[in-house]
This record gives sequence, C-alpha cells and structure tokens, in this order.
Amino acid sequence: MSLRALVTPAAITMLHESFAPHPQIWWTRTRTFDLANGGLIMGVLNVTADSFSDGGHFLEREQALAHAREMIRQGADIIDVGGESSRPGAEPVLEAIEMQRVIPIIEQLAAEGIVVSIDTVKPGIARAAMERGAEIINDISGLREPEMRAVVRETGAGAIAMHMQGTPRTMQEAPHYEDVVGEVSYFFRQTMDACLRCGVDPMRLAFDPGIGFGKTVAHNLALLRKLDSLSVDGRPLVLGVSRKSFIGKVLGSAAMADRSWPTVALTSHGRGQGVGVFRVHDVKENVEALRMTEAMAHA
Repeated sequence: MSLRALVTPAAITMLHESFAPHPQIWWTRTRTFDLANGGLIMGVLNVTADSFSDGGHFLEREQALAHAREMIRQGADIIDVGGESSRPGAEPVLEAIEMQRVIPIIEQLAAEGIVVSIDTVKPGIARAAMERGAEIINDISGLREPEMRAVVRETGAGAIAMHMQGTPRTMQEAPHYEDVVGEVSYFFRQTMDACLRCGVDPMRLAFDPGIGFGKTVAHNLALLRKLDSLSVDGRPLVLGVSRKSFIGKVLGSAAMADRSWPTVALTSHGRGQGVGVFRVHDVKENVEALRMTEAMAHA
C-alpha cells in the first residue's frame, strides 16, 4: 500500500497546516540556519577508496582532517563526511568498515566546533554520528526507511532526503520518468508526509533532487531548469552537482578538471532559483559565486 493510501487528502492538508514550518529556517541538532539571509556551502569529504572524484585521497585520518579544515578556511559552512561511495555502479560497504572510516573524523571535527553532516544510508551509522557530535544526516536513499526517520526524530538531527531512482549500483542502467520534475516533487511530498506522521519536526527537513542519481542528462537539465518548483512547504533545497558526469557530457569533455567551473555556474543558478545548500568539492570558487549572486539579489 502506498503512503498516499494510508491517509485521506483532507488529513494530509490538516497535517501540513498543523506543522507549517517557517520558510527557509533549517534546524539541525543544535543549530539554526536562516537560509533567507545566505546560502550554505557543504564541503565534500569522502573518506572512501572509490568515490568518483576523489576516492582514496583522504582515507588517512590526518589527510581527511587537514582537508576538512582547509575547506572551512575557504568558507565552507558544513563538512559532509561519507564513508561509502555512491558513484554509479558502487558496491555497498559493510557497516563496520564505514563506521571505522567516518566516526573518528566526525568526532574530531565536531570537537573543533565544525558543523558536520554524515552522508549515509545506514541508521546505525547515522545514530553513532549524532552521538559523536554530527548535526545533519544526509540520506541519499531519501529517508525511506522507518528506522532512519526514527533516528532523525530521536536525535533531533537536521536531515536531507535525496531522491534516487534505484540504488547506486543500478541507478544509471535505464532511468525512466514520465515527468521527472513532477515525480521528484511527488516523492518529496510523500517523504514529508511520512516524516510528519512519525513525529519528525518539519523544521529539520531539507530536500535534494538527486542530480545524477538515476537520471539521464535530459532529466538532470529538466530538474535544474525547474528547481524553484520543487520546494515542499518552504523546506530548503539542497543541490549536489559538483563535478558530476552529466557536466562532462554536456561539454563533450571527459576531463574531471573541466567540470569545476560549470559547477560554479550552477551554484549561482541554483541560488537564483531559491536553493539554500550547495554540496561541492571546490569550496572557495563556489563560496565566491554564491556571495556574488546574493549581493546582486539584495542590492
């Protein structure tokens, strides 16, 4: 039975009205972000062997910590720590291995006062990260699992629910949509309903359309063109396009270096369409694009 079949449309409307969140305010475990006053840059820290862009670069703890501190120095607001690759075709990682990779890093960064997000689909990893000081759970599987929603509710974490068709191993085999913008919007609404019903405070939720996750180039471009239509009840949108392969396909280039400046352009575009959080590898350039876009909008 679908989530929609469990309640009537009138009940859903009443539920949303009862929990109407303040637009563009995002609560994490201990912090409040006002995204109307400025977007956030989330620096990517992959503590993995096989991530598509920087796999193996930061497996060693001191290398990872140094890179995180450098991203903060360059203007990152959040460090998103992940211990399992989500590139197309990636195989799952054992929970024990993922735990060993990410928890010591999270614990140290949080002790330094850095806002940390845990990029994981595993509730056990998410809970351990919150216990060690993380603020946000970034779930690429979209908070579909009741156990993950329970972790969000019980720890008070901020949470990012991302849309993905399939799994990282299968998502790019044959992605298909009748209406990609409508279907992603509907998924966000279903997720919001499920979270409200289990007691998650809507002020803690943000949504990511999952660019590149079970989508063709055309799907990605359609979503980027309509970002301003995806928000659910004023909840923040998160955009992760950094260095992704669809950029290279648009440009006709296989060089990873050629994807950096188009990412910067998409950060500016996304902010103009109301996106509040940007997940990037190249922090300084994207911070500058974000602030310039905001300066023009506020002038």
